[in-house]
Amino acid sequence: MRHLTLAPEAQNQLFLEARTANTFTDEPVTEDQVRAIYELTKYAPTSMNQQPLRIVMVRSEEARGRLVAHMTGRNQEKTAKAPLVAVLAADLDFHEELPRLVPFMENPQAIFADPGMREGSARFNTALQVGYFILGVRAAGLAAGPMIGFDAAAVSKEFFSDGRHQAICVVNIGKPGPDAWMGRLPRLAYDEVVTTV
Repeated sequence: MRHLTLAPEAQNQLFLEARTANTFTDEPVTEDQVRAIYELTKYAPTSMNQQPLRIVMVRSEEARGRLVAHMTGRNQEKTAKAPLVAVLAADLDFHEELPRLVPFMENPQAIFADPGMREGSARFNTALQVGYFILGVRAAGLAAGPMIGFDAAAVSKEFFSDGRHQAICVVNIGKPGPDAWMGRLPRLAYDEVVTTV
């Protein structure tokens, strides 16, 4: 796309040729790769720099079994076989970190004193960070298989027992395996989505 400054190869890797992977090879995902992914993810824009995303990397067979039990349908098999699985959650008490994250404001956590308002903000801003996380996985030369087909309350309780986190998304991560991709599904055209006023 000639009006973009991002190199065509990068456009392909991050957007145009990237797909949700359904199968993966056995090649492990290293801790160094995970750290590199997070180093990109942390730059997602969030309201007041709140950064509510919390991540659990599910590596052990025991933890994998606990997660798979709460996945639905075909997501169970995909999650059981992926080299690495991440549970992405929203920290509903993110406001406790705001004095450090917004040091120029006095008492920034007071803005989020209402739990309902805080939860909505946490979920929205975590969703922004989830998008960056998926792009980070792609930037690392890996494929992502994000899913919301799971019992969110059960996964939240299983992996975030403190009650202050809500599981938003589960992402399988690895090198794409055989028949990893479905065919590209249709996308809405520019004129169907964008209006100018």
